[in-house]
Parts: sequence; structure tokens; C-alpha cells
Amino acid sequence: MTSTTVLRGRKVVGGVAEGEALVTRDRVSGWGGIDPRTGTIIETRHELRGVSFAGKVLVFPGAKGSSGWSNQFHLTRLLGTAPAAMLFNDMTTKIALGAVVTRAPAMTDFDQDPLGLIETGDWVKVDADRGVVEITKRGNR
Repeated sequence: MTSTTVLRGRKVVGGVAEGEALVTRDRVSGWGGIDPRTGTIIETRHELRGVSFAGKVLVFPGAKGSSGWSNQFHLTRLLGTAPAAMLFNDMTTKIALGAVVTRAPAMTDFDQDPLGLIETGDWVKVDADRGVVEITKRGNR
């Protein structure tokens, strides 16, 4: 029997998507921090350096760096390397614009910290239109 945990939050970009979670406690830098051709984090000291978020549900605290976020994440959409969805804690203008141009479902303002509930490899269903995230732990799939 599988158990599912439900997380509620606020829609930033609507839509429904699901996929394997990729979780980091490090903020993500758009300009100079990712390779949009592969969706790979390339920032030197980032804990996910060398890991691609393409097609995954990216769970992270928020954005850092300059306004290059929107350009770099827009390119991931055009190149087919964008995350399937994004869940983040800290809403800023750069991440809002980046989420909009990526067009992936995105949510924030959760009733519980997603970084405390979701682990890399968990299966996550994001229904941003309803404000609901369903988490199935990787061992329960």
C-alpha cells in the first residue's frame, strides 16, 4: 500500500505536472548557475553541480543572483530541458518571472516546508490550479 502526503500552497504558474523530485537546500542561480542546453546546474559550489533538473520537479528555497533567471529558464523551455514543475519557498520577482517564462506549474507559500517533506527521488504530482502537491515517497511506489 502506498502512502501519499499532501502539501497545500499558492499557485505562481498554473497547470498540472508530475515527476521525480530533485531537491536542493541551495538557492539556484539562473545566470551562470545553469546550462540551459541540458538543464544542468553548473554553479561551482552548488550541492547539485552536474545534475540535470530536466523533466523533474525542482524543489528548492528560491532564486539567487541577477535578473538572468528569466532568460536562462526561458531557454530551458525552448530547448526542452525545463523542470516539469517548480516548488520553492521564497517568492521574488526574478523567480516569478522565471517561472512564468518556463511555463511549468510553480507553487510557493506552503502549509508545510517542502524541503522537510520531499526528498530527491520521491514522486511528486503538482496541481498548481488546485494548490495541491501529492508526494509519494520513493520506497512506496
